[in-house]
Amino acid sequence: MNISIISVGKIKEKYLKDAIKEYDKRLSRYCRLKYIEVSDEKAPENLSNAEIELVKNREGERILKNIKEDSYVIALDIQGKMLSSEEFAKKLDNLAIQGKSNIAFVIGGSLGLSKEVLKRANYRLSFSPMTFPHQLMKVILMEQIYRGFRINKGQPYHK
Repeated sequence: MNISIISVGKIKEKYLKDAIKEYDKRLSRYCRLKYIEVSDEKAPENLSNAEIELVKNREGERILKNIKEDSYVIALDIQGKMLSSEEFAKKLDNLAIQGKSNIAFVIGGSLGLSKEVLKRANYRLSFSPMTFPHQLMKVILMEQIYRGFRINKGQPYHK
């Protein structure tokens, strides 16, 4: 399985880079990972709704340029469906069974994802009704992908 993680903004914090490196190593036996970071737009406080949409649209255009045509796109969206780890594992397994070998996970910037990106998504996934920093979300996503592969292989993983 080929998994792309497309995210807005660069990760600068060493502790997050270290965590990503660790999960990258763990996941290497289960899939091929590719990371695509698109630049974020400057988004000062107190933006109008129109300005927020403009920022999301600009970031969205950059995201969409990096999605392959044959990719099954899973957008991380607070309005998406919440799954247990076991349900998420089953989702990954079902995609593999259906021959969907290119999966693209999309993590938006601080303002979320554009309507166009959400429209392109085949599935909208929510990890929580809470808001997480998009940089940390990459680590959380990778951990859940790793957990999903372990569950599907019947390998132990802490609960």
